[in-house]
Amino acid sequence: MDWQTSEDTVPSAPVTEADARLLLGRPPATGAWRDGDPAGQRRFASLGAFTTEGGERLPGIRLAYETWGELSPARDNAILILHALTGDSHVRGEAGPGHATEGWWGDIVGPGAAIDTDRWFVVAPNILGGCQGSTGPSSIAPDGYEWASRFPFLTIRDQVAAQVLLADALGIDRWGAVVGGSMGGMHALEWAVGLPDRVERLAVLCSPPTTTADQVALNSVQLAAIQMDPRFAGGSYYDAADGDGPHRGLSLARRMALLNYRTPTELNQRFQRSWQSDKSPFGEGGRYAVESYLDFHGNRFTRRFDANSYLTLVEAMNSHDVGRDRGGVEDALARVTARTLVLGIDSDRLFPVEGQHRIARGIRSTIDDDTVVLSSDFGHDGFLIETAAVAVHLRRLLAS
Repeated sequence: MDWQTSEDTVPSAPVTEADARLLLGRPPATGAWRDGDPAGQRRFASLGAFTTEGGERLPGIRLAYETWGELSPARDNAILILHALTGDSHVRGEAGPGHATEGWWGDIVGPGAAIDTDRWFVVAPNILGGCQGSTGPSSIAPDGYEWASRFPFLTIRDQVAAQVLLADALGIDRWGAVVGGSMGGMHALEWAVGLPDRVERLAVLCSPPTTTADQVALNSVQLAAIQMDPRFAGGSYYDAADGDGPHRGLSLARRMALLNYRTPTELNQRFQRSWQSDKSPFGEGGRYAVESYLDFHGNRFTRRFDANSYLTLVEAMNSHDVGRDRGGVEDALARVTARTLVLGIDSDRLFPVEGQHRIARGIRSTIDDDTVVLSSDFGHDGFLIETAAVAVHLRRLLAS
């Protein structure tokens, strides 16, 4: 397959100028941000040595983060925003040097927005193990080579422990709110359960109390797609030339994931049985529009993400069980004291609303009697797309 932009690899919607720039040329061996690249809006916190739950030691870790607004003299107006699996610290702002894509929640965060940066000081870190400035597999180890497959196994709790170090470095003893969706919701929940005195408000969006067997199974085939790519080379691909890295496996993993993020209703209504071009898919080499849509997003993803980081973060997500070593899920949730919003999407087939209902039932300080369930055809991605509806409920939480 030709991995440059062409008639057969663009989505049905127009390609933006930022997309066009992103897709020029052959994909790099890694889409990770590397030292020496433009920093963009990132800041960096060096947090010292770090030992994982499993006892493995990193001699020094760094978290990349971005901020908006001003921290009050009392340091009591800070909000922590935690991103999903393939997100990063760039919550708000344009694409440009250092940022391959525009901010992923710009309609939610900003002056006068639901998370109003005229009032709140907002902090958004790239999680430990990520590939956009925080220490992860693409980072250089003490021997001068990338950590690659040597990078330690991380849990959700490890990643929260790193976020705690960042909060300490910023002098923030208590968050006015911790907000997270999807994998970020797992982190947010861990904050509220493990450190209840440091979280005043909590928003858990489209996230479960545990990663289920079904979800682990869906994740396992994505990991296999990367590991089976011959160019993955056991994780040692960083010196590969453009086009010679594991982009096929990473792209396939992304396409698999996208099917879990969206819904049959959306795909059927949006694409129906349309062709991507005038060439027929009936044995003449043509393609259906939905196939090109998936290919486009897989191709785009390889320009901004790292295959080893994908493995590390998915395995961390698999570790999620808020009740582990805490007497079970319900006993763990009973520890939460933060005023809490639990929100789900009725069509979410990745993290169905049953999980959010269980969270809402277990937390005694929710601002609603049950989960807020939004109706959307966009499935799991609804919390990123249905921003007007999400904003209404975040405003309620922050006013509580």
